[in-house]
Amino acid sequence: HVQLVESGGGSVQAGGSLRLSCGFSGYTSSYTYDNYCMAWFRQSPGKEREWVATIDLDGSTRYADSVLERFTISKDNARNTVSLQMDSLKPEDTGMYYCAAHPRNGYCSMRAADFVYWGQGTQVTVS
Repeated sequence: HVQLVESGGGSVQAGGSLRLSCGFSGYTSSYTYDNYCMAWFRQSPGKEREWVATIDLDGSTRYADSVLERFTISKDNARNTVSLQMDSLKPEDTGMYYCAAHPRNGYCSMRAADFVYWGQGTQVTVS
């Protein structure tokens, strides 16, 4: 059984920074932490869940255009954690941020439907 727990959300003024963390625990019969693609998604009221960033098993990263050069996804394999450093925050970055994981099977997805495990979410508010 896999669990994801986010932390680090909060309220900040435009132009400020926040750092989100996601702790990964547990495993299945086939996969451990090292086998999972990790990603961050966000959702604002009335909008669909939006992909933000993905980090692959080898540490390679991809970002949504809306956060490129402002957000940085990283992982600490020793601690089984994934982080999202958010700089130059804008009001449109406001939303609930979710950590997500799926076993890597050829590629790391950007589609919410492909992610098997989700955290409970952490709120980010930019004013």
